[in-house]
Amino acid sequence: MTDAATDAARNPDDYCYRHPDRQSFIICQRCGRTICPECQTQAAVGVHCPECVKESRASQPRTTPRIVNAFRRPGDRPIVTYTLIGINVVLYVLELIPGIREVVYNELAYSPLSGYTTAKPWTMLTSAFLHSPSSFFHILFNMYALFIFGPQLEHLLGRGRFIALYLIAAFAGSVGVLVLAPTTYAVVGASGAIFGMLGAYFIIARKLGGNAGQLLVVIALNLAIGFFVPNIAWQAHLGGIVGGAAVAFVFVMTRKRSQKPVQIASVAAIAVALVAVTAFAVAI
Repeated sequence: MTDAATDAARNPDDYCYRHPDRQSFIICQRCGRTICPECQTQAAVGVHCPECVKESRASQPRTTPRIVNAFRRPGDRPIVTYTLIGINVVLYVLELIPGIREVVYNELAYSPLSGYTTAKPWTMLTSAFLHSPSSFFHILFNMYALFIFGPQLEHLLGRGRFIALYLIAAFAGSVGVLVLAPTTYAVVGASGAIFGMLGAYFIIARKLGGNAGQLLVVIALNLAIGFFVPNIAWQAHLGGIVGGAAVAFVFVMTRKRSQKPVQIASVAAIAVALVAVTAFAVAI
């Protein structure tokens, strides 16, 4: 018996019930059994194991047309990731239109200028969906990173957790700008959320026993670039990666179904802490 199989026998909750040598922290939302990524099927809420998927399909009326069943199947499509990309692209197109650009920036872009955070607090989040219209590469690089890492995280965490991770990381990026950037600094871009995803991916990879060394090098290099290349908000990168890593740590430490209330409360506590830091930074 291999060491992994021995560990699975001792701690079955930490391993896929169909693949005892594969460690995982995701459970089927119907039966509560641990399943690895290969055995997961995305459902409306969370993921289901192969047996629960079969039971669900078997209970469907046989007279239901195949085309209807095709739309009802949960599938593995990363809907949240594609929706986020779509929102960013639509807003970028609007930014290219004179007249509309000024309205979009005025209402959605964020700046830590005195009084701005209090007057338009929503911009700390909405600014993560805007990109500089003067540089196509700005949105291109961010959306490419979201396209690469988003589906994997959405598949591992489920749609609800992934949304929470992305939005909190985006907010944390703006908090980083508020606390660390000069008072005349204005920012737009999804970089805070992207770095939050990278931080989360690193935490999850370490928990699952994967080799996260190369990812750590990528994160370090991209963080370093922000310190030396002008017009890059390294403050947002730093804030985003801290926020994303914190949320991911909560997820990997509260993976059991019985810990769901603790997980929700802990993620909410991170969001509240970011609000508290914002209020403190504005007050001083």
